[in-house]
Amino acid sequence: MDRLANMEAFVRVAETKSFSEAARRLRSSKSLISRQVAALEAELGVRLFHRTTRSLSLTEEGRGYHEQVARILSEIEEANLSVSKSQEAPRGRLRVSAPMSFGILHIGPAIRDFLAQYPEVELNLALNDRYVDVIDEGFDLAIRVGRLSDSSLISRKLGQYRMMLCASPAYLKEHGTPTDPDDIKRHPCLCYSTNSLVPEWHFVRPDGKPWPVQIKGPLHSNNGDVLRAAALQGLGLVYLPSFIVGPDVQASALVSLLSDFVPTDTAIYAVYPHSRHLSPKVRALIDFLAGRFGARPHWDLVE
Repeated sequence: MDRLANMEAFVRVAETKSFSEAARRLRSSKSLISRQVAALEAELGVRLFHRTTRSLSLTEEGRGYHEQVARILSEIEEANLSVSKSQEAPRGRLRVSAPMSFGILHIGPAIRDFLAQYPEVELNLALNDRYVDVIDEGFDLAIRVGRLSDSSLISRKLGQYRMMLCASPAYLKEHGTPTDPDDIKRHPCLCYSTNSLVPEWHFVRPDGKPWPVQIKGPLHSNNGDVLRAAALQGLGLVYLPSFIVGPDVQASALVSLLSDFVPTDTAIYAVYPHSRHLSPKVRALIDFLAGRFGARPHWDLVE
């Protein structure tokens, strides 16, 4: 069998976690895809997948091999594109992962303008607040908010935001205004759910040293929009990115608090797998989003 075809079959099965879906995308048969993967495993002398009747997942060897093979196939595709007319205009299916709130509030409204500019691109946008493995899950790029962890991915800054401690005017009238981060402890807090048993909000002292504050309150949620709605209703203090609450502060529906203690090194990034020649469709979206959210975005036009 053709080794390159076997490698492509393996990558599609790894991305879709399904022999049937891989066969559909490659316009092949499930039996042929299965034989191609089996031939590749026999040639390498390792199992690439854990197979059960209900699930399919990469082995440790399979994950490492997938990263390298996906990169090789991407570079082959880019080499072909570089000598074809397809290089002239972005086209094809583009899989993007983004955080839930940022995706709904800002990526969603931008899609119409992007697709109008690049009508031959088909955009598949997946919104999820969990950490997404771009390579293993077959995404072309992901939008990440906040500090980036060490990664083999390439990143480009798209824009910035700031964290904002906020409360409604009615809440502050009834409960008073905190004067420093430690004063937050006497207030009910609307907490973003994390794996931490003791939730914390992180501030900075005037000398630049960290000032963590342990918090508690009546509501915990893994969605910032839920917390924003609760803050607007006067349930307590909320600590959220300006791309969620900035417009509410501009409209005086929420009041920004303790801004001198809020960290400023916060940014939004596009991350994507290493490639010698960046795909035209990926480059087009990254450039578009950087142009839309760069400089000083509208959500930070506060104070």
